[in-house]
Amino acid sequence: MNKMKKFWLFVLPVFLLLIQFIPLTTVLAETTDPYYEKIQQKGELVVGLSADYAPYEFHAEIDGKDTIVGFDISIAQKIADDMGVKLHIEELGFDALLGALKTGKIDLIISGMAVTEERLKEVDFSDTYMTMKQRVIVRKDDADKYQSTLDFDGVPVGVQKQTTQEALAQNELVGSIPTSLQKIPDVIMNLKNKKIDAAILEGPVAEAYVDRNSDLVFADVEFKDGNKDTAVAVPKNAPVLLESINTSIKEIKDQGLLEAYKKEANELMFHDEQGFFAKYYKFYVNGAGYTIFLAFIGVLFGTILGAFLALMKLAKSKFVRILATIYIEYVRGTPLLVQIFIVYFGTGILGIDMSRLAAGCIALALNSGAYVAEIIRAGITAVNKGQLEAARSLGMNQAQAMRFIIFPQAIKNILPALGNEFVTVIKESSVVSVIGVSELIFQAGNVQGASFKPFLPYVIVSLIYFVLTFTLSRLLGVAERRMSTSD
Repeated sequence: MNKMKKFWLFVLPVFLLLIQFIPLTTVLAETTDPYYEKIQQKGELVVGLSADYAPYEFHAEIDGKDTIVGFDISIAQKIADDMGVKLHIEELGFDALLGALKTGKIDLIISGMAVTEERLKEVDFSDTYMTMKQRVIVRKDDADKYQSTLDFDGVPVGVQKQTTQEALAQNELVGSIPTSLQKIPDVIMNLKNKKIDAAILEGPVAEAYVDRNSDLVFADVEFKDGNKDTAVAVPKNAPVLLESINTSIKEIKDQGLLEAYKKEANELMFHDEQGFFAKYYKFYVNGAGYTIFLAFIGVLFGTILGAFLALMKLAKSKFVRILATIYIEYVRGTPLLVQIFIVYFGTGILGIDMSRLAAGCIALALNSGAYVAEIIRAGITAVNKGQLEAARSLGMNQAQAMRFIIFPQAIKNILPALGNEFVTVIKESSVVSVIGVSELIFQAGNVQGASFKPFLPYVIVSLIYFVLTFTLSRLLGVAERRMSTSD
């Protein structure tokens, strides 16, 4: 009896301890969050957004420095402060944000993003931090034409791609023809230039453009599902991170901080002490620098890769020739935009933390290499075969003959084509703006969003591109004339 009593005195405490410990281990397992741990370890919260969406996020000059501001930035700063980490803003095109989040390039999306069923399949969303009404704006002369959602049969309507506004145009504006564009300034520019007859914008954004453009007004149109719930997008299976964000959002609501954030954003949005050029010239200087750098790196490494591919296509081995042909045909047969996405997001999937600029340079070099390969191959084959035979008869081996005899003559022949490739890459570098590289087109979008001038920024960019390409063409002409003096 005493033995039995001692047994239960020992077993019972152990049993009670296990009962308490099992739920605790279950909770710990459920709250494991590698995303939150990663943010804490690096001490930095990377927030992705598209900074052409005033007053949510836009560029402004603060203390002489270009800064991304807006009430979404204030919300992001609050979340980062509550987590005890620094805030880092990663600027991308709006339609690249979800891909960046899923591949680990960013930790969150705070960019006026609405919760939709399609997006919920890919990411999770926080509690709503703001509900906004969708508005239709039209040209002032057309104000009387549009009084309800039934007045848009056959009417082209501008919306931003992959947004609530796009769904409203498709589902509620009966018979309308939605025109989906990447950026809000592009939508406004199309409306002002009569490419479209109406545009759907979010309330605060629409008010800003109507206030700055006397030829635009609100149409008296009400949507059934016109209220948009805006939330923070986070990766799937990130419970601790999501809870932390929701706690910050609750504090923002309870303390009425959002109104202060909006007021601050509006003051910065309409704060104009300088003229247009004095205020935004730095954007264009910065963009031109990046454009020249991208083109130079793209053509330099593209030429090295192209020379290697050209030699592969001229090799005796059939297998080597096939490999070079497959690469060249694949690259020339797919859009540069797709290649940029593959390089940028593909490295994220592989766990390689590659910057936007590096990804842009690599994509341009890989693309240029395929075109330069055919240029170099044509230049080599254009050299008389007797040149190679003469070099070999003088005792040169194949490599020496190619280096000292064939290549110099080939380069002289292909210089105009290489110059044309440089000019082409300068213009094609604009595509990397979609992943947030600050070249000319990307900076023009920033100026559009900050200045509410949809047309002027692109006129200035076109002039800068012309100066760059015209100058390069003249320099190449000089080089050609000097090389031709030896003929």
